[in-house]
Amino acid sequence: MKLPLLALALVIAVPVALVGCSSQTPVVAPVTKSANDLQGTTVKVPLGSMLNINTGSLATSSYSGKVDDPSIAEFVKGGKKDGADFNPGVKPLKVGETTVTLKNAQGGIQNVVFTIDVTK
Repeated sequence: MKLPLLALALVIAVPVALVGCSSQTPVVAPVTKSANDLQGTTVKVPLGSMLNINTGSLATSSYSGKVDDPSIAEFVKGGKKDGADFNPGVKPLKVGETTVTLKNAQGGIQNVVFTIDVTK
């Protein structure tokens, strides 16, 4: 029994189309740390990844941050967007180390100071 021409074309086209869907760029998972655990530490974060800061019971939008060398990394504000709540974080920009200072808008909480070590 012969396959109709259309069926044969689909048998060939579907696997070829799926090959084009595969990604050649590896996905790098974010590094997640609790804000409470960052004080005085050095956190290694690969370039192309992200430091995701878990704020615990405090509002994700209550944190602001300052990166001493903004050419190495940048602070990303947390908060609600499109119905979802996003943690604050630090996005690596190039390999190197810099100090990050987190401040919380809710009074009585000391600044959190840590080092981010951006690696390849």
